Amino acid sequence: MPEKRSDHSSDSDASVREAALKSGWSHRHRDVSGGWLRPTVFGAVDGLVTNASLIAGVGGGGGSTHAIVLTGLAGLVAGAFSMGTGEYVSVTNQNELVQAEVAVERRMHEQFPAAEQAELAETFRGYGADADTAAKMAASVSKNPDMALRLHTRDELGLDPDDLPSALLAGGASLVAFSIGALLPLIPYLFGFPGLLAAMLITAVALVCGGMVVGRLTGRPLLHAGIRQLVLGAVAVAVTFLVGHLIGAVPA
Repeated sequence: MPEKRSDHSSDSDASVREAALKSGWSHRHRDVSGGWLRPTVFGAVDGLVTNASLIAGVGGGGGSTHAIVLTGLAGLVAGAFSMGTGEYVSVTNQNELVQAEVAVERRMHEQFPAAEQAELAETFRGYGADADTAAKMAASVSKNPDMALRLHTRDELGLDPDDLPSALLAGGASLVAFSIGALLPLIPYLFGFPGLLAAMLITAVALVCGGMVVGRLTGRPLLHAGIRQLVLGAVAVAVTFLVGHLIGAVPA
């Protein structure tokens, strides 16, 4: 009889989920793991603002087309590798820290299984289970050491040790995205139409688009996110242009 009740409950749950799906229920979420999507989007915006500012600074100082292209390409290469290696090292260190903490938790499970089971029961009580139910749940989970370890680390570290971001993927995505973003302000110069105004117009459009993509990822209103990114980028470009102009205006 208990088996039948369990099957009936399972069928009922499936029916509830199916009905909810038809009504629009969804568990699809934006990427918050810090995997490849975040460094890609923010790397592209960073590359765009960084190189547009460099080009504006050299152009504002009266630099030649050759100087602007040289500065822009140097900024692209240096910034891309800096972003890529920085992201790689950051994610690697974070993953190593998580694994070190998981190793501590694993050792505690091996040496003090009863204490860890009691801690797990306390966690379940914190979720709203009564003491008896929490104890039974903890005992059941503790029969599978890997599952118990995973639950403990997710509860205590806030991370799933089996679902950590790839440092290589994050670093590569950041490097490529920065390069693409940094290349955009250089397009007029590389295709034989040198002009600071054209470079800044391309930058402005790209900033709005990049900001809207960020808004899409974060759930912010798209137009608001795009305009905010444009304003912030414009401030960086304007300040760098002013510095370049002031330095370039100083007589030798």
